[in-house]
Amino acid sequence: MSPLRPDGDDWIFEASGTRWVPVIGLEVHAQLATRTKFLCPCAYEAGAQPNTQVCPVCTGQPGALPQLNAEAIKLAVRAALALGCDVAPRSKFDRKNYFYCDIPKNYQITQYDQPYCTGGGIRLASGRFVRLNRIHLEEDAGKAIHDRGDVTLVDLNRAGVPLIESVTEADLQTPEDAAAYLTALREILIYTGASSADMEKGEFRCDVNISVHPEGEEWRTKVEIKNLNSFSNVQAAIRYEVPRQILAWESPDPADHPVQETRLYDVAAGVTRSMRKKEGEADYRYFPDPDLPPILVPAAFIERQRSLLPELPAARRERYQRDLGLSEYDAGVLTLQRAVADFFEATARLSGQPKEACNWITNELLRALSGDEIEATCIDELRLKPFDLSELLGLLAAGKVGGGAARQIFSLMLTSGRAAGEILVDLGLEQIDDEEQLSEWCREALAGRASVAAEVRAGNLKAIGALMGPVMAASGGKANPTRVRELLLRLIHDAD
Repeated sequence: MSPLRPDGDDWIFEASGTRWVPVIGLEVHAQLATRTKFLCPCAYEAGAQPNTQVCPVCTGQPGALPQLNAEAIKLAVRAALALGCDVAPRSKFDRKNYFYCDIPKNYQITQYDQPYCTGGGIRLASGRFVRLNRIHLEEDAGKAIHDRGDVTLVDLNRAGVPLIESVTEADLQTPEDAAAYLTALREILIYTGASSADMEKGEFRCDVNISVHPEGEEWRTKVEIKNLNSFSNVQAAIRYEVPRQILAWESPDPADHPVQETRLYDVAAGVTRSMRKKEGEADYRYFPDPDLPPILVPAAFIERQRSLLPELPAARRERYQRDLGLSEYDAGVLTLQRAVADFFEATARLSGQPKEACNWITNELLRALSGDEIEATCIDELRLKPFDLSELLGLLAAGKVGGGAARQIFSLMLTSGRAAGEILVDLGLEQIDDEEQLSEWCREALAGRASVAAEVRAGNLKAIGALMGPVMAASGGKANPTRVRELLLRLIHDAD
């Protein structure tokens, strides 16, 4: 790692008396959540046996003609609207010509000079607004596997899967900016249903463009780092590459200066390595695809897709804090996944207890999902539904069950799908509120504990815990603790 360190949070570096400013832009490839590929009827599912989800079209056989997937257009437009982009009424497809083993046609169908949308952007929590230059539609390449010694394996299952590539302006300056942007973009794509954006399955991949320049001077040569598949790798690559470029520019030998190239990030070594000199646009010999007609997007179609947009995560977080009194942290946890946020809202509405619903979902339900006590791995697979959790919250609010018993009931609800009230009756967990019985237990607890009662009368209310324990033990944990405390205080002060 370079000895250079940024001077302050704005990530400006000082070297040899020069203040160097990083300039960062991102290109993000997100697979669209369609059932079939972009230009052929092949189904696609990550993890299938290699080369089993292919046909003459996606393997580039002579004479095979593409047929556009209309669902991909719908999802692409929906994502564009959620990001505030301007959708073009007319766009077209082009062929980007280059040879690589995972491109069976020797060209990629993409969009060059007439993308389907432009503009838009994302405002980060820091207040920085990251502008989008464009988003374009294209087909994914296959997967080349290079870790088998001298042999390269090629899996074409992924070839032809629909992608949207979103290209930012160079509005980012720090690794934290990049991670915050990627987090926000991924959330939006998932919320709109445009993409599952699962990074482990390769559904959300990022290229980073980086350059540095002396403060106040023009921007210099841009370097691209390809195929970063995690937010941590994006940040680590930026932290390495920015100082590398600064030191290269500081060299008196022009041969050492950065050149326009594509680099890869070596995770094990923590460095970027040169992959190939960057091609220019002319090298790709773009021309309109003769087999695909232009995309015509009527205004009515756009408005239909706009009507299908959900409330986006940033707006939900703000509303949860403003209207429901949740903390910034809790609002953030609840909105990480749309399904969790939907579950919370339904539970809060049915129970009328948003804070209690939040506590049970963030502390109990999400913990159970991350463990191995239940088979479900996501909230949609749970047998427990919002109505069930709201019933349990109602029992707690009415004093019919205590906290410990409620957690026991909750655990059984998760595994059995049974109702809270039914489990409460079957296990005999209902709290005891009978004043006569509670008073008898309280008198028994006070017997022989005059010193504790004196402490309470003197103002040390914490001392009452020494009396609560015997009452709860006598009741088998079923006594209503609120009523017990009230009765103990009354008996102590009445005896004064």
